[in-house]
Amino acid sequence: MEDSTDIIETEEQEFFEHFRLTVDKGQGLLRIDKFLMSRLENASRNKIQNAAKAGSIIVNDKPVKQNYRVKPGDVISIVMAQPPREIELLPENIPINIVYEDEHLLVVFKEAGMVVHPGYGNYKGTLVNALIYHFKEILNMKNQDDRPGLVHRIDKNTSGILLIAKNEIVQTRLAKMFFDKTIDRVYHALVWGDFEEDTGTITGHIGRSLKDRKVMHVFPDGSFGKHAVTHYKVLERFGYVTLVECRLETGRTHQIRAHFRYIGHPLFNDETYGGNTVLKGTTFTKYKQFVYNCFELAPRHCLHAKSLGFKHPITKEYMFFDSEIPNDMQSVIDKWRHYVKYKELE
Repeated sequence: MEDSTDIIETEEQEFFEHFRLTVDKGQGLLRIDKFLMSRLENASRNKIQNAAKAGSIIVNDKPVKQNYRVKPGDVISIVMAQPPREIELLPENIPINIVYEDEHLLVVFKEAGMVVHPGYGNYKGTLVNALIYHFKEILNMKNQDDRPGLVHRIDKNTSGILLIAKNEIVQTRLAKMFFDKTIDRVYHALVWGDFEEDTGTITGHIGRSLKDRKVMHVFPDGSFGKHAVTHYKVLERFGYVTLVECRLETGRTHQIRAHFRYIGHPLFNDETYGGNTVLKGTTFTKYKQFVYNCFELAPRHCLHAKSLGFKHPITKEYMFFDSEIPNDMQSVIDKWRHYVKYKELE
């Protein structure tokens, strides 16, 4: 019996798994939860049933319940919460900047320098470690499955707003919203160079560099990586650098950083993507020193996840959260603003 399972994607920036399957012609009637258990590796019945309750199992473009019986030719799409964790997550009493919290989810502000999720080289001191401690304190969680439900993340040196689920149903619903691109995310970035147009769109597959696995690369011909789209709008021009607003249509690892390097506008002071040298401007020593002083003010890439808007997965109320640009990045913007004004007066 042939199985035409097609695993479309497992996101890295957004924590969900999406599978698309076509039921083969010889398949007899079978409950969809049992069918998916037999087809998907590491997918428990509870996880599949939670996906059904969250409306995340779609058959022939319509959501179905867990007792739906599959038929030959059915096209099944399922979005589930993050893949099984490979490491033990330990609670740590680390302060968290909570912007909003209810019984279903919370919104936090992550400072630059904090890793979101434990991984190679960062097993402690992460936002997840802090959240586990917080969750245990407020909910007395004992079940290992009741752990912070990440649905997206931002880089260690990116600051800004993050959305966290408190249970798997909410996590799965939020994951589906990220997959459906119904969550509004706005970033502010300071990038090298000026732009001819006030708005633009960057399109190009993003995947790990074939030369350096730590770096993401843009493959414009689509030969490798995954489809990625970033929309941007110029907010303020400083001649040699520009403050832009970015709206993500997709959520790939390092998407904004890789996309802007690809079009020749690396993020200001982005060491990984070549933005930590003087790329635009004059050769005068005084100007170079000015740029290096800016690098010292904000010793990280100048990227901030400014706002997040979404429909609450339980109440269905639209919620919007905005944040101020952190002092380090704002001080650099102010310094460039003053520099441009001073130059105009010369």
